[in-house]
Amino acid sequence: MHHAIDESDPNYYAMVYNGIIRDERYRDLLAVQQGNGGGIARINILDSTLREGEQHPGVSFTVKQRVQIAWMLDYFGVDQIEISPVISEDHRQATKMIIDAGLSADIVAHCRAVRQDIDVALACDAEWVATYMSVSDVQLRSKLRIGRDEAYARAMDVVDYIRAHGLKARFTLEDASRAEPVFLAKIARDISRAGIDRISIPDTVGIMLPKGMYRLVSMVRAGIDQGRTRLDLHCHNDLGLALANALAGIDAGADQIHATIDGIGERNGIPALAEVAVISTVLYRCRDDLRLDMLKDLSRLIEQYTGIETPESKPIVGESAFKHKAGTHLAAVLRDPRAYEVIEPRMVGNRRRIVFGELAGKNGAAFLLSILGLEVDAVKAEKLAKGLKGLRLGDVLEMYLDDTMEERIRQIT
Repeated sequence: MHHAIDESDPNYYAMVYNGIIRDERYRDLLAVQQGNGGGIARINILDSTLREGEQHPGVSFTVKQRVQIAWMLDYFGVDQIEISPVISEDHRQATKMIIDAGLSADIVAHCRAVRQDIDVALACDAEWVATYMSVSDVQLRSKLRIGRDEAYARAMDVVDYIRAHGLKARFTLEDASRAEPVFLAKIARDISRAGIDRISIPDTVGIMLPKGMYRLVSMVRAGIDQGRTRLDLHCHNDLGLALANALAGIDAGADQIHATIDGIGERNGIPALAEVAVISTVLYRCRDDLRLDMLKDLSRLIEQYTGIETPESKPIVGESAFKHKAGTHLAAVLRDPRAYEVIEPRMVGNRRRIVFGELAGKNGAAFLLSILGLEVDAVKAEKLAKGLKGLRLGDVLEMYLDDTMEERIRQIT
């Protein structure tokens, strides 16, 4: 699927540390655990921008926008696209239009665990439905005002109804990370035996540590019919751990991560599509079928439709993701960008920028003189570097490092 990595690749030892590459020479030194980090066959991606994303405060797409987003996500290569037809008439209309578009991705109609919602999905000609039921005591008590026994009965009833209509289905055990373990394991086991295709394990309030998510997923997976039912991960980012928790769940045997464009969603959202896609491709090396060069444009599209600015520091798609300014860093990047970049910016539709200012240093100043076509020597470079520092204006000049500029720098060096 991918070209082999050898020691000449700048990322080789990082992959050894990550356990993706196992180099016997370092087995004792690093005490590498023989987990399944290197054995992940594929990380599937469900994009929930059209469902979870619309739960972000202030976000509401039009029907046309939903259809366009679905088309772009499908072309990008996600495996499933989630949308809820039961929220309103225009959500139902958008769901039906997207299903009728004949996209390659599964279109998953998101419903409550009640029969009338499943009927709405059926009326949209859905082949996939996703239903959900709270399983933590606090949510059963405060949200549904029922106990565990009634929650179990409702879950089994809606599963039977789904199966009777021949639908493929995912069941989300809402707030699983705060559910009593015996009850959680039992309901997961029984809906799996009843024929559910996927079970989603959410960290609904973002409370898990990665090692906790690993244990939770391992527990659920041990009790289900693994030949029939696969596991999804829906991790919230309240404490900044959503992506780490999702990856821990993958390492424990789940195979699909829920993401949204730019990570938008309820409260602090869920993992960002760009990060999940690039990590699956570059670190886990289990995907080579995603059009990563669309990621920047997808981010811009959501920024345009929601009015929510993408933070400059957003990994992969942010404006400063490939921006270099510190003197020693800048000098190294100008000679070989791999010194401080794990991926090529063009790979994800972004661009490399270089910044000259008070942090440029004498090497950066020398490059700036050369780029401007001026004569370069050590004394002039030192004077310019001191002058930039003395101005105390911060960043003085920023430019894209495009192909033409890179060629010119190569000639200089």
